[in-house]
Amino acid sequence: MHIAIIGPGALGCLFASLLSLKKQSNEDSLLLLDHNRERATLLNRQGIVYETGSKQKRTMIPVFVELERPALIPMDVVLFCVKAHDLQSCLQFYLPLLPPPALLVFLQNGIGHLDIEERLNLPTTPAFASSSEGATLIGPGHVLHAGRGRTHLGFLQSPAPLQRQQLKKLTQNLQEASIEVSLSEDIRSQLWAKLFINAGINPLTALYNRTNGQLLTSCAARSRLKNIVREAAAVASACGIAINGDPVQATLAVCKSTAKNISSMLQDRRNKRPTEIDAINGAVAREGKRLGIATPFNEEVVEQIKKMENEYNSGTVTT
Repeated sequence: MHIAIIGPGALGCLFASLLSLKKQSNEDSLLLLDHNRERATLLNRQGIVYETGSKQKRTMIPVFVELERPALIPMDVVLFCVKAHDLQSCLQFYLPLLPPPALLVFLQNGIGHLDIEERLNLPTTPAFASSSEGATLIGPGHVLHAGRGRTHLGFLQSPAPLQRQQLKKLTQNLQEASIEVSLSEDIRSQLWAKLFINAGINPLTALYNRTNGQLLTSCAARSRLKNIVREAAAVASACGIAINGDPVQATLAVCKSTAKNISSMLQDRRNKRPTEIDAINGAVAREGKRLGIATPFNEEVVEQIKKMENEYNSGTVTT
């Protein structure tokens, strides 16, 4: 299978590393795409470093920049590992370059991208993914696997037989790469389940400047986490989303199992980048408003994160 991964961030580098370390056949190929030419040059020179525990493995994966358009032509599957707020512009650039049979797989946080097929009139039915893998980007192309998770793949709409076959083959490839993955017939519920976890963990790790596990040591943080997740679950229920188990306990369990992980939002804060708050807690607040459900705890963290972003953009953020 020919796989392209767009976005050499934490999750993109994690999936690329694990896929490159599996046994390859003559019919397999893997490449990364990066809009940043300087970073692409660096990654082509140094490779991608995968770190877990006390071990490191370096693999050489071809990295192309956006201008090198022919690189995309033979791809069977394209994994979009860019931030939620970059997805639309990324798609608008790459769509003209992709052969219609290529399966697009979206691995964004939140639920703000679920209408992307209709919004951009995509040529094929895309697949969506929810992953709880703990990945921290230590430096360009250097990813720490901070906690094992599970990845779910599925379609929101009924796909063509070819897309369904491609997703099954991708699932097999990921399993061979030691990624715990399964196909889901209800990926929307899986995406909401991941949203509960992101909504509870990400903004608080950024606001308190703590790892996932360190949230458990603060009574104030635990209390806020529980209230945020309960609000999100209430909104999901009103949307008709099936909820399995207790979302609060599931979120606390992820904090524990990925204790050393630096969440994507905390990584954004430390690198002074825009966060995905609008696609996560912002989405909960918007859906709550539409449905007449109060979401004060989610609205509060949205306001605080946006204030934090404004502060570090102006150079006044404190640690």
